Amino acid sequence: MSFYPFGGGSSGGGSSQQQAVNAQNVAMAENELEMITDTFYRIVDSCYKKCIPPKYIEGELNKGESVCIDRCVAKYFEVNTKVGEALQKRGQQAGVGGAVTGFGA
Repeated sequence: MSFYPFGGGSSGGGSSQQQAVNAQNVAMAENELEMITDTFYRIVDSCYKKCIPPKYIEGELNKGESVCIDRCVAKYFEVNTKVGEALQKRGQQAGVGGAVTGFGA
């Protein structure tokens, strides 16, 4: 198996198809990693702004800040799950109905 595009160093006829599948898997994994990283940074930014005061008093998080961050992250994931379920349901309804409608339609 070759890691070079366009069959560089490949042997056999089926390996080009496998390379396409492997390249597709790599692209999907890269996209997933990018989405997860983006979600992580959004959570950090949102919860940091909400829970951590701009002036530090201590080097460590106090109990109130820790609880706030725990709740913030939990709410973020809960909302993310609910939005995902609603979008999935809406997509299934659009698939059954045959017409795709936008939000607020």
